[in-house]
Amino acid sequence: MRVITGTARGRKLKTLAGDDVVRPTAERVKEALFSIIQFELEDAAVLDAFAGSGQLGIEALSRGAAHAVFTDENREAVETVRDNLQHTRLADRAVVLQTDVFSLVRAGRERFDIIFLDPPYRKGIVDRLLPLLPACCKSNAIVVCETEAQAELPEQAGALVQLRVYKYGKTKLTTYRMQEEAQ
Repeated sequence: MRVITGTARGRKLKTLAGDDVVRPTAERVKEALFSIIQFELEDAAVLDAFAGSGQLGIEALSRGAAHAVFTDENREAVETVRDNLQHTRLADRAVVLQTDVFSLVRAGRERFDIIFLDPPYRKGIVDRLLPLLPACCKSNAIVVCETEAQAELPEQAGALVQLRVYKYGKTKLTTYRMQEEAQ
């Protein structure tokens, strides 16, 4: 797994062993995701929830995001993200937290332009988390959810309105946009 482009282009990222711990985003899905949000990245504040290795947030930083917050409950994942940030020389623009993303969102201390949600599959986490996200979204924020292809997500969650669904084999990306008038 490597950083695709930007200041850390080509740098190899560590990942955790075992499918029960982390499920890295496939390279072609990651490329598609960043094509979708390419014009959103410059100077963005990013949340990489369920970070795993941190590859999505690191890719965003490499491509011009100003700041990223990485969250994961797993201690080994948090250490892996920190190692990857050091290796890519992006640690000065990042905060890594070993925490439950629900707690971070409920605290509402920070607002984000881009939020990546790639939680464990088939646990209903996205459905429970989406309605809480407007509290930490900047106006016009975009949320990208990675789920298994058959997952059904709502058309709207509070001020977040579904934009588009993209399918890549067994994986689905669903994008939501924060609607200012709904705030």
